[in-house]
Amino acid sequence: MPTDAPDLGVPDRTTRPSGPAPGWTLVALATGFVMASLDVTVVNVAGAAISSDVGASLSQLTWIVDGYVLAFCALLMLGGGLAQRGGARRIYLIGMAVFFVASAGCALAPGADALIAARVLQGAGAALFMPSSLSLLVQSFPEQRSRTRMLGLWSAIVATAAGVGPTVGGVLVDVFGWRSIFVINLPIGLIGILLTRRVVPVSPGRPVRLTATGHTLWILGLAAASFALIEGPRLGWSSAPLAVAYVVAMTSALLLVGHERRTADHVMPWDLFRRREFSGANIVGFLFNLALYGGMFMVALYLQNARGSSAFRAGIELLPMTIWFPFGNLVYTRISARFSNGLLLAVFLMVAAIASFAMVSISSTTPYWVLAVALGAANIGAGIISPAMTATLVDSAGVSNANAAGSVLNTNRQIGTLVGVAAMGVVLSATSGVTTGAAWCFGLMGLAYAVAAAIALTMIWSPRSPDSRLAATAAP
Repeated sequence: MPTDAPDLGVPDRTTRPSGPAPGWTLVALATGFVMASLDVTVVNVAGAAISSDVGASLSQLTWIVDGYVLAFCALLMLGGGLAQRGGARRIYLIGMAVFFVASAGCALAPGADALIAARVLQGAGAALFMPSSLSLLVQSFPEQRSRTRMLGLWSAIVATAAGVGPTVGGVLVDVFGWRSIFVINLPIGLIGILLTRRVVPVSPGRPVRLTATGHTLWILGLAAASFALIEGPRLGWSSAPLAVAYVVAMTSALLLVGHERRTADHVMPWDLFRRREFSGANIVGFLFNLALYGGMFMVALYLQNARGSSAFRAGIELLPMTIWFPFGNLVYTRISARFSNGLLLAVFLMVAAIASFAMVSISSTTPYWVLAVALGAANIGAGIISPAMTATLVDSAGVSNANAAGSVLNTNRQIGTLVGVAAMGVVLSATSGVTTGAAWCFGLMGLAYAVAAAIALTMIWSPRSPDSRLAATAAP
């Protein structure tokens, strides 16, 4: 088992400041997750405005979204290890400070390249504070009933932030301009930093080893693969820069495999992948994020570039795609004891696949209500699929491995987001127009959902296995 995953199961010895109400602790620790959740989705509706203002190309817009996700997923496992070594509260505050500075850099960026660099820094900050956030929440509420209630509230806040992200972005861009979607992070981040310093207990670090070589190879390989996928349409798939990227990605992967076979301090807990349900949940997580967030990126461009919607209107029109997240979390807590997680995953993923395939005939004259119904049907189960994946993972990994398992799932899901956004960019670049590209993208989404449903049926669901009673909640 790797030492780089945040320990959420056994609270650290802490020094709790006296006086503050539990609600303030929840607010302090939710601010980081709220900012990170918003920034995954809020940028989608700002793409057209950014492109118009700074002349960003489609590949640069893809980097503006994926640069954040790349840094986030590449550094997430390392962030968990640093939280153990340096103390969760300290790393949380450092990550929040980095995110605060990067948000200011995004707001002040003079051009697309500077914005991409600031977005990468944002992702690095999120990778530091995200693993620490949940860890600190668990440590701050050692009593089980209180912790369960706070985790439920925390998950609802995060799910709501992810759900309303595109709409918030649309309003801000339309009223104040695209830079405002980053300016809003400044007061939120400042409140989070000040509250954390005041009300969150100090958690000491532990003498754990960080696998610098493994993490470096992981980051290098992921960055090279992302460069090849995003820049392929612009530079040409057989160009010299992409040939170098192919070599770097494959070499890093081979060296990482060799390193992981020799060392006892792994980047990921590879032994857990021998368990069928664990591997299945991770594959489902990758494909789910690929379709969901790749779809958000594509649909936001389609609404603005093909249908002529303003940023504000596009944000409102995206609500049917995202409003179901917190609702689904609540539904899951009611039905998780009656149906197995594998069955829930298979059913709702197949519904999403059918709804996505139904939109492959989309055209410039397709009524909005048809798109809204399809997106609503595809995503009505998003808030159920996410916690069902988490519950499956914890059930298969066991309580002792829950922390490492959670970090692996989050990393794989972020890689799915990265690949999904890049893949949609490739499809849009390769087709004759946004509408034609959207049709092909819906087909790709449907395929991803359908394969994920098949994986859930074959690797997770079993009619002879006991139903999971774990009512986990999580943001999509």
